[in-house]
Amino acid sequence: MFIRRTKTRTTENGEHYYSYRLVDTYRIADRVRQRTLLNLGSGFSFPREQWPELIQRIEAIILGQHKALLPFPPKIEHEAQNIAAQLLSKFDGSELLLHPNKGGADAQETPSASGHVPPDGRDLRSIDLNSLALMDSRSVGGEAVALSALLKVKFDDKLRALGFNRKQVSAAVGNIVGRMVQPGSELSTHQWLQQSSALGELLGCDYGGQSLSALYRASDLLWKHHDEIESYLYRQHGVLFGIEETITLFDLTNTFFEGTGKYNDHAAYGRSKEKRSDCPLVTLALVLDGSGFSRCSRIYPGNVSEPSTLQQMIDELRTPINPGPEQKVGEYPEGTKQEPSQQPLDLRNLPTIVMDAGIATEDNIAWLQEQGYPYIVVSRKRRLAFDAEKATVVKEDKNNTVRAMRIEREDGEIELYCHSELREAKENAINKRFSTRFEQELDYLADGLDKPRRLKSAKKVCEKIGRLRQKYARAAKHYEITTEHDADGKKAIAIRYQRIERAEDPDAHPGVYCLRSNQIEWDEAQLWRTYIMLTELEAVFRSLKSELGMRPVYHQKTHRVEGHIFITLLAYNLVHQIRLGLKDEGIDECWETIRTTLSTQMRMTVSLRGEDGKQIHIRKSNYPNAAQHVLLRALDLPWNPGKTQKTIVTP
Repeated sequence: MFIRRTKTRTTENGEHYYSYRLVDTYRIADRVRQRTLLNLGSGFSFPREQWPELIQRIEAIILGQHKALLPFPPKIEHEAQNIAAQLLSKFDGSELLLHPNKGGADAQETPSASGHVPPDGRDLRSIDLNSLALMDSRSVGGEAVALSALLKVKFDDKLRALGFNRKQVSAAVGNIVGRMVQPGSELSTHQWLQQSSALGELLGCDYGGQSLSALYRASDLLWKHHDEIESYLYRQHGVLFGIEETITLFDLTNTFFEGTGKYNDHAAYGRSKEKRSDCPLVTLALVLDGSGFSRCSRIYPGNVSEPSTLQQMIDELRTPINPGPEQKVGEYPEGTKQEPSQQPLDLRNLPTIVMDAGIATEDNIAWLQEQGYPYIVVSRKRRLAFDAEKATVVKEDKNNTVRAMRIEREDGEIELYCHSELREAKENAINKRFSTRFEQELDYLADGLDKPRRLKSAKKVCEKIGRLRQKYARAAKHYEITTEHDADGKKAIAIRYQRIERAEDPDAHPGVYCLRSNQIEWDEAQLWRTYIMLTELEAVFRSLKSELGMRPVYHQKTHRVEGHIFITLLAYNLVHQIRLGLKDEGIDECWETIRTTLSTQMRMTVSLRGEDGKQIHIRKSNYPNAAQHVLLRALDLPWNPGKTQKTIVTP
């Protein structure tokens, strides 16, 4: 074998480039012939002076010499392993003769190398058991489940319809499946695809020959078409699960990224929900339906005002993706057919908007009323009152009981005062913790008035008490604090505090919160159950950030940050699709548990030497364990992802 470099000219612009092939020579009678064993592509950049060593190691691997007598450099070993795996995959079901002249004929693709195969499909051989070796082990369980979800909604067909070529489709799929199975940056995904994953075998593509730039370019393309892709995916899930759009959940979150954000238009310092205010932030606004699938998403600067985003997001849901030049917002030209991927909100049957107090300003509520939207929002009302005797139980189990008291206002709105025992216990514990810390700080300050080298100045003591009130504002409002000074008024001699409960204080009714709605026909239970769907959106944000690797973002350019977040969002929708399918079968596990369970199903090559000296390579997936079998059966997937490959190498 040897490597041949060929100079080629492109038909587009006439520029020259070099392509590389793995070639073998053989003799027929008195003539020497050559055949191409493997096309290495134009991206093969291995140093020419190391080609002989590389060829030597490739031949050794496919002949079963997995451990070299003298170790090769790591770079040569890695490249040789990759090329050998591709070579064995190409000659699946055939006999690979490295030196056909020894056999007297070119038998590049001799069916089944054993001669006659019995009708029952068995292939019986005498082998040396001591020669058995396992190699090229790659994960396949999680990849197979993730890929099946992607193909079920015909996501790859949509990408091709958008103009993606074959390599761009494989790169985009690699990005998304990588975010589902092994979440991280595009760099870590590229390493995972090349070194650890069997996704390329399931797709029939070679990720080993794809550059990191291919993943970045695929990310750019996904973001370029994000409106169409997002809408298409939502429509497909609607058909798949029979979803009716009756509830719309709206909320925002932010995440941080590394670096200064100099080249990122969205980078801004703000209030980090992850307590990382030292880093630039970027904000994700997300609209979900009641089933948990994302309907629409937008990316904003990290310091965006939450209330200011509502009208824009709802308007975009009412607007077709590609309106014509004379087309009004929310309308379609007369006589044109609406494509499924462009379907806006049905204005005749508007969904109920659900959002938390951070977005529910009076202006936003007035706008929703003006547009005719039904809504359920968390009230910003500070003074809360609750009468248990007038309340109705809306939820009761061994862990928690929730009661709701309904008040109908003259302006047509409903106020629903809800009391949760679990929330009351949580708020009491938080209040107690802050009160304890506040009292400990005051006691420490008071004890120091009689000790050397401690704070005693009346002015400094008052300043310290002020800082403590600011630090523990939630607890400090319940205390009256007095200080005693000496005759000169320059030295503090005593600090006294007393806890005072105020009936009008919001903390006087722990566990109580108020909902506002204009759904006057709904009862207390339906109003509360609809609002509690908002916790699903919070769970989505947790999944995006922890399970699916949205944070931190390492990109510095705006479109790369947008692409990274959008890929994570696509991964979430496919993960949610898988989880809903499992939930229908009674399996309600988080994605982290599902992913961990599937991670031990591997695809590997078994190498054996036959009695006739031929080397047998068989590549297949291992049988799933009991937990994996339950998941695969629930999803109606085959237990052995990827086809079984068998290659015979004759030395």
